[in-house]
Amino acid sequence: MQQHSTVHRYAGVGGRKLFVREAGPKNAPVLLLPHGYPCSSFQFRRLMPALADRWHTIAFDWPGFGYSDTPDPTEFGYDFDAYAEVLANVADAFGLERYGLWLHDYGSQIGLGHAIARPDRITALIIQNGDIYEDVLGPKYKAIKAWWADKSDEKHRPLEEAVSEQGFRNEFIGEVSEEIASRIPLDLWKLHWPLMDTPVRRSVSVGLMEKLEQNLEWFPRYQSFLRERQPPTLIVWGPQDGYMPEESARAYRRDLPNAELHLIEEAGHWLLETHFDQALPLIRDFLERTLR
Repeated sequence: MQQHSTVHRYAGVGGRKLFVREAGPKNAPVLLLPHGYPCSSFQFRRLMPALADRWHTIAFDWPGFGYSDTPDPTEFGYDFDAYAEVLANVADAFGLERYGLWLHDYGSQIGLGHAIARPDRITALIIQNGDIYEDVLGPKYKAIKAWWADKSDEKHRPLEEAVSEQGFRNEFIGEVSEEIASRIPLDLWKLHWPLMDTPVRRSVSVGLMEKLEQNLEWFPRYQSFLRERQPPTLIVWGPQDGYMPEESARAYRRDLPNAELHLIEEAGHWLLETHFDQALPLIRDFLERTLR
């Protein structure tokens, strides 16, 4: 398959400077790619040129991540509502009226918050390891849940320790086998951690873990949106995921019985790094039928 170039640039969006990656013809159907934690738009660096023959893909770094600005916390909320507003601002800045939406990690909750606000714009969803069902959260939530139950310094310390180079490394290779882990480039944490190792950014990362508790209140709303709107949906999932195991993927079928579900058995949270060649045909086939 012919590969196409990705353009990298900064853009003023909602009064902030965001780092943007863009590929594909400007007049092609659009797939919007908000990233997850603890990464940046870098996670889509292989996917974008592989889709650029047929689709216009747009990825960007959230404020406080990657190469984007880090607004003062007194001026930006750094919570799921604030990031949903950023996503809406990105869509407006690019003049997007109809588009597909990739949902991964924190991006799944932010993206669905955006979809609820602008339901008529969403043409299709691709869900890759993004959790919105509280009863099937994986065992890796244990430390976060412990802090929810007891907001002491002792219970908070594991959250702080997770925001480190070693903590980032564990997020990327913690649950997969040694052979699968060997496919994941060290760049994902070795290059990203120095960008995140500032007092404000470390605080933002810990704060998002804290705010997951508040965001649980939105889970029924996300589910209701899916149940009522029934958007065409592809679920492509790595079940070797301590936060979002196989049960988290299957839970979507409660509200989206017609969703296409593909479990890539040896993959974990970062399947675009480890099983790209298996995932890409599934993604292209789905987009060819739904995002035209």
